Amino acid sequence: MIGLFDNEFIEPQEALGMRVEGEFRDLDDPDAFVWVRSFADMEARTEALKSFYSSAIWKKHGPAANETMLNSDNVLLLKPVGGVMPFSHNRARKEEVEQQEAEGLVIATICSLAPGTEDEFAALFIQEALPVLQDAGARVDAVLVTERSTNGFPRLPVREGETVLVWFECHKDEAGLARYRERLGQNAKWTEEVYPRMDGQCWRRIEVARLTPTPRSLCTW
Repeated sequence: MIGLFDNEFIEPQEALGMRVEGEFRDLDDPDAFVWVRSFADMEARTEALKSFYSSAIWKKHGPAANETMLNSDNVLLLKPVGGVMPFSHNRARKEEVEQQEAEGLVIATICSLAPGTEDEFAALFIQEALPVLQDAGARVDAVLVTERSTNGFPRLPVREGETVLVWFECHKDEAGLARYRERLGQNAKWTEEVYPRMDGQCWRRIEVARLTPTPRSLCTW
């Protein structure tokens, strides 16, 4: 799947106005392929997806891609939270082509919230959590919340009826992540105040995915 995606699908999507921000393997799920793509707005998303999935490229290679997938419906439709420019640390596509390598360890954290509470939770995260995470050594690449607009391309389903906040943080390697978590665990504001407040507003356990960039990922260390 990754080889097919990298060889056939990146440039055609980006030519239509999409941006493939990151591609990852999941260290805790060897059969998973996780990726993030962005659009200028919801209208641009609808038009770009219509164009790509009716293109000659998809008609030629789509069946082979679909044969690799058992589930392609685990999709969140998200928008950025003010205060963090999403994926501003990404390398340029030109750099990716020249380097042909990707390093780092990306942690994706999903907080499941009650409907209508995302703005309050996002403000808590930006004002209280983000400075603590950064002081402990995290490079926070994106903070995103649920986009409530109607999915304009229902051929690709998204997880509806959910309210989430998701943040992506990047570390150099496992050792760097371990040092960061040790510093975070020693910060009383985080362990006794901020994290308990966040956890108390989530209706299920906060989800954490450990991701490693694939060779053509723009989101890398």
